[in-house]
Formats: sequence, C-alpha cells, structure tokens
Amino acid sequence: MTALTALRRALLAFTLGLTILAATASAQAPAGHPAAAAKPVQAAAPAAGMPSPQPAPQPAPAPPPSPENQALIASLDESRKIIEDIEASAGKPDVSDKELQTLRSRLDPLTDRLRAQISVIEPKLDAARVRLNQLGPKPKDVAEGADVARDRSEREQAVSELDESLKIARALLVQGEQLTRQISDLRRANFARAIFQRSYSILSPDLWLSAIKSSPRDLLALHQLAGDIWWQLEYRASPSSRLLFGLALAAGLILHLARRRIVPRIILRNPAASGIKPGRQLRGALHTLLIETLPAVLASLIVYQALISLDLVPYRALPLAWAIPAGVAFLAFVKALIDAIFAPDAPAWRLVQIPERMAGAILDLGTIFAAVIVVGRILDALNQSIAAAFPVTIAAKGIVAILAAAVLGLLLLRLSEQEADASDEASLGPYVPTASTVSAPVRTVGWIVVATVAVASVAGYVAFATFLLDQILWISSIAGLLFLALRLCDHFVAGTLSRDSRLSMALQSNLGLRKKALQQIGLIASGALKIDLWLAAAMLALAPWGIESGDFTTSLKAAFFFGMKVGGVTISLSSVALALLLFGAVIGVTRLLRNWLNATFLPTTDLDAGLRNSIATATSYLGFFLAISASFGFLGLSLEKIAIVAGALSVGIGFGLQSIVNNFVSGLILLWERPIKVGDLVVVGGDEGYVRRISVRATEIETSERSTIIVPNSSLISGTVKNRMRQDVTGRVVIPVKVLRSQDAARAAELLAAEAAAHPSVLKEPPPRVFFRKIGETWLDFDLICIVPDIAIKSRVESELNFAILTSLSAEGIFPPLGPDSRNILGLEPVQDALRAIAAAIAAREQTKEHPEDRNP
Repeated sequence: MTALTALRRALLAFTLGLTILAATASAQAPAGHPAAAAKPVQAAAPAAGMPSPQPAPQPAPAPPPSPENQALIASLDESRKIIEDIEASAGKPDVSDKELQTLRSRLDPLTDRLRAQISVIEPKLDAARVRLNQLGPKPKDVAEGADVARDRSEREQAVSELDESLKIARALLVQGEQLTRQISDLRRANFARAIFQRSYSILSPDLWLSAIKSSPRDLLALHQLAGDIWWQLEYRASPSSRLLFGLALAAGLILHLARRRIVPRIILRNPAASGIKPGRQLRGALHTLLIETLPAVLASLIVYQALISLDLVPYRALPLAWAIPAGVAFLAFVKALIDAIFAPDAPAWRLVQIPERMAGAILDLGTIFAAVIVVGRILDALNQSIAAAFPVTIAAKGIVAILAAAVLGLLLLRLSEQEADASDEASLGPYVPTASTVSAPVRTVGWIVVATVAVASVAGYVAFATFLLDQILWISSIAGLLFLALRLCDHFVAGTLSRDSRLSMALQSNLGLRKKALQQIGLIASGALKIDLWLAAAMLALAPWGIESGDFTTSLKAAFFFGMKVGGVTISLSSVALALLLFGAVIGVTRLLRNWLNATFLPTTDLDAGLRNSIATATSYLGFFLAISASFGFLGLSLEKIAIVAGALSVGIGFGLQSIVNNFVSGLILLWERPIKVGDLVVVGGDEGYVRRISVRATEIETSERSTIIVPNSSLISGTVKNRMRQDVTGRVVIPVKVLRSQDAARAAELLAAEAAAHPSVLKEPPPRVFFRKIGETWLDFDLICIVPDIAIKSRVESELNFAILTSLSAEGIFPPLGPDSRNILGLEPVQDALRAIAAAIAAREQTKEHPEDRNP
C-alpha cells in the first residue's frame, strides 16, 4: 500500500470519527450519568430592595441524528470498506487481467451509487442552509427564546449532518475514480507487457530445437488429455448423458448440412435478376447473413451447452471445448458477411460495385484467412489445455502468423490484379466510377500489416504479430457489419420518411406533419442512429486493446446525469436537454398565441395593420424572454448570476455585437414609437415601397417591382425616411398637361377639372383643382391636382384620368389630330424663280443638241 493510500485512509477515518463524535455529543446525557444525577446549585439570595435577576434560558438539547442520516452514514461506511478491499486487491503484484476486470465490475456500480447519493444530498443541503438563513444571524447580546433556540439547533444539526455526509461521499467518490483510473492503467500496462513481450524469433534455430525437445512431453500431455476426455465420456457420463450428447451432436450436424444444402435454395437473391432496387438489395443481404449464420451459431451453442451441462469434458479441456464450436460459428459468420455484401454469384445484388472476379477472390481468400486465424485460436486453446511448452506455443503462433500473412498478401495481390484489369477495360469505354478510391487505402494498410507481421515474427514479437492479424479479422468484421447497418439506417429510417411510404402517409394524415418535416425528422433520426452505430463500432474495435466501453459510458453517464459544478451551479447534459425542451415548449406556446392573435382575435378589432403587427411582435418578444427565464431558472441560474454573465458579455457586445444590438434597439423603438408601420408607403434612399415586416434586426420593404428591400432598423431611426402614409392614407394625384398656345386655355382647364370631378375614386372634398403653371413660347403648362382616398390606388387613378383627359381634349379639338410631319419656310420665292430659269436653260440646251438644224446661222 502506498503512502498516498494510507494518508487518504487516515483522513477518511478521521472524518468519520468526527461525525460519530458530533452525533454522540449532540445526544442527551443518559439517565444515571453523573451529570444527570447532579443537582443544580441554588443561587444566592438577592439583597433587600434589589430585584431578583431572571435566570438565563438554557439551550435546548440537540436531537439525535435522524434515521435517514444514520442509514446514509452506514451506506457510506459500507462503500468505504468495499473501496478499501478493491484497492488492496488491485495493489497485489501478481494480479491478473481477469481479476482486474472483476474488480472494475464491482467498482463501477459503487461510483455510480456515490454520484447518485451526492446528487440527492446537495439539494437537501442547499434547502437546509436556506431554512437556517431564514432565522438570521444568532444574536450576541440578547438571548433567544426557547422555541427559536430549539429550532435553530435542529436546523444547524441538519446542516451539519448533511454537510458531513456530503464531504464523506465526495471523498469516497474521488477515491473511487482514482481507483478506476488505476485499474484501467494496470490493465493497459498488462496488455502492453503481454503483447510486446519479446520471445524467440521464428527463424531462430533455438526455437525449433527447443520445440523438438519438448514435443515428446507435449505429445504425452495430449494423449493424457484425450484419455481424460474418453474416460469422462465412458465412465463418468451416464447412458442418458451420452444419448443427449449424441442427439446434440446430431442436431449440430443436421444444422450444418442444412446450411450447406438447403439454405442456398431459400435465399431470396436470384442470380439472374437485374435492376434490383436498393431496398431489395439490403433485404437480400440481411436475409443471406441471417440464414447462413444462424444455423451455425445455433449448432455450436447446442454442442457447447451439451458438453458443459452434461459435464462431459474435464476442466482443463474447457477452453478447447469452447474454441472449436465458437471458431466454426465465427467462420460461418465471416463467410456469410462477405457473401451478403459482395454477392460473388449475383452481381445485381452486390452492395459494393466491384468486378465479379474481385468479389470471388474476396470471398475465397477472405474465408481462408479467417479459417487460418480460427485454427490458430484452436491451437492456442489446445496448448493451454495440455500446458504446452513455451517454445511449442511460440512455434504454433509463428506458423499461424506467417500463413495468415501469406494469405492476406495473396488476397491483396489478387485485388491489385483485378483492379488493374478493370481499369484497362474501363479505359476503352465511358468513365464509370469504381471502388478504387476505397480499395487503394485498404490495400496500403494491408501491405503495411503484412510487412509488420513479417518483421515482428522475425524480430521475436510473435505475440504482437498474432494479435495484429486477429485485429485485422476482428475490425474487418465490425466494418462489414457497420457498413450494412449504415445502409439499412439510410434506407429504412431516413428513406422511409422521405418517400411516399405507408408510414409517412400515415404520419402526414394522423399527425398533420408536412412531407418536408418528415424528411427532416428522418434525417435527424438517421443521424442520431449513425452516431450510436459509430460509437458502438469504435468501442468494439478498441475493446481488445484494453480500452473498455465502461471508460466511455462512465464518463458519458457522469456528464449526462451528474454534470459539473460551475460557480455553485451543477450543470449536466440532462438538465441542459430538459432546459432546451422547456425553452422549446414555451416558444411553441408563444407561437400558438401569436398565430391566434394574428388570425383570430386581432382581425376582429378596429386596430390598424401596423398596431396589430406591433402587438404580435411584442408577444413574440415577451414569450422569448419568458422562455429564457424559465430555462435559466430550471438550470438553477438566478438573476444575480445572469447579471454577472450579462456584465461579462457586455464587453463583447460593446465591440463585436454593437451593430446587432443597435438594430435590435432600433427595432424596439420602431415598434413603440411607430414612425412607420406595416403597410405604410415609404421612401428610403430613393427606393419607394410598402413596409411588409418589421423584425428584430431589419425591416422589409416591398417595391412596385415586387422586389424586397432589407433595410437595417438603425437606418430607419437615424436616417431620413419619407412616409407617405404617416398621417392618413389619402394620396395626392398630380397630372401635368401641355396645350398649344393657339388653343383656349380656359376651356382646357374646365375640361380637366370636369374629368377629375367625374372620376368615382377622386374625393369631392377637397375638390380637384387646375393650376396654370407656365406660359411657354409654344405650350401652355397645366397641373391637375386631386385627392384619392387611398394612396394604394394612386397609380390606377392617374392612368384612368390620363385616358379620360386625352379623349375629352381631343374631342374638343384642343388636341388636334396629327397629320404627316411638314415644315413651311417663307421668303424663298427668288430662289424658286432662279431655279426655274436654270432648269429652262438646261432644257433648251439639251433640245439644241438633239436638233442642230434648228440653230440660227
């Protein structure tokens, strides 16, 4: 026992002694005790004329410890004894791995019980302290009343008892956790020592000479073992036992024959089928795995249980009796797993798209590799049963390791050749994705293992080489099962809810869930199940390396149920999950309330759309803050602690979240002061549109082009915003009209006003008005101004008035019809006369050329 262990025991014993001593002192003195038999001394008589002094109230005796606390202390004392016993057993120098595993199995429930006791004591202690603090501090100058003193004594005793129990439980938990780590470290050290222990080299002549020298003794031991087994069957076993064993052996043989002859006929996979859907492929693979594995496993269990139950084998032959049926069952499982995934004789059912010859090579050589490993395990069990010499054991392990490495190397060579042939064939046609991206890393790891096994066997680390080959087979089997499980998870969990299956249709009709929501639920469920599968596979793969699943589960359990203490508050994953559920429930109720307000209640009121939106948004904010408060309260975070956290976050808010907080506060100002409301027509930075939504961070504005502009709330508060509907919703329509100067201006103004007054959407008060804006050189400019009851119809009214004005002014001739485009130029008569003279001269000259006889002499 180490000095640290002795010191920890002394401290624990001292703490328990103080607890028992305090409990004894708090009890009343028993009858017959000298203190109880002594009579109180009478006080001296007061002097004449002096008032008699009041006797000081005696403190009430403390009550005995409660039965609950006594039971708790007894349980903690029992836990202490168990921990000390486990610690003493683990400290032995020759402790085996099996004994350490047994000690760990005793220690894990104990630490879980201590955590549970601590989780029960802590809230009780907090409640007891609150009740004690309600009495306030004990007065120093004034004596308390008897009732208050008795109540204070009881509450102080409760706090003291719970505090002492909590300290003891925490000390024992720390000791148990340290002991758990110590046992895990010892197991890993034993594992490393056994694996990396150097022995004979496989090429060493001393190994083979020693094995040959030890072979007569080992052959004699083998003969004795066979004789013991025969004697056990012949003389110790009764006729009925032999009959039952014969029936069990016959049943096992029948099951194996059925697996070889009948099972292939009932497998659902048709080799000639084509175009198989993924769901049928997975069902066929699962059916193949179960049908080929279950008969072998059942046969092995029947034979092994018959041997054990009927006591037909000697004790030292039990490892061999287990190794043979277990090896046969495992070999059948490996062959079935390869057949289920690669389907060498049924390409359409193959889950991994590889060439057929490659699939056949994996099945044949993979089965041979597994058979070599199984034979090695059976030889180990046989050597253990006959207590074979160490050189013989090393020689057997070395031969098995070399054979297994040779088979593995041959498999890798066949895979490389098949993949090269497939690549050559694929280069002649279109590109088709192959499994080379996966097989290349696998082949690399395989060659590294082959080289490592060869080097380790030559260097004398035969145990490490054998262990490495065992792990290759073990991890490959786990990887195959994981591959099938992941494919099944994708198809039958996520795929069932994503497709129009019966289950998804039933959920949609009965629960009112949308198809997209079902797809999301399926993906989440599939992801959670995949995480569990990966964790289970990792723990199974790491188990032979000395890493137990308890190392993971204990930590996860402690984090999920018990958590950690931060600032006086214990936070665990379970409490966080429940707080999140509470937060989601309050948010859900808030959304239901907001939807009811928007759809049912608020439309029946006389409030405008903007105020209704403000009420609904304020309801959402209130529900959010209530959800946050409820979640923090469930976690045990008080307002003071939240204020501390908020103060710490204020620095980050001041730097990194300044703009977000600014927009949030601006959104609250918009909802409170309501300078703009939902439905208002506003102009922001040259963009005009209707306010559709005011959220926490930004405001959405929809333009006439049906595009949405996202404007930060701070811009609406600090910038310039034109609100066309701030006071009311009426709109002002302005139509500019140009009339020629030659037309009657007064008549034109009358026609404009008449058309506006006749329009049904134009308000009569104030009446439409016509303003004579400008007299130009060619045109007379008029503006027709009228008011519409809703600015939303401004564009429509403006268009209709333009049509009406054009028709009316055209009918009056104020807008004359336009003919061909012509221009009149005055003062060009002399030019015209000159052109005519020139034209006549040219014509006369031409005539003279044609009739020269007409010339004058």
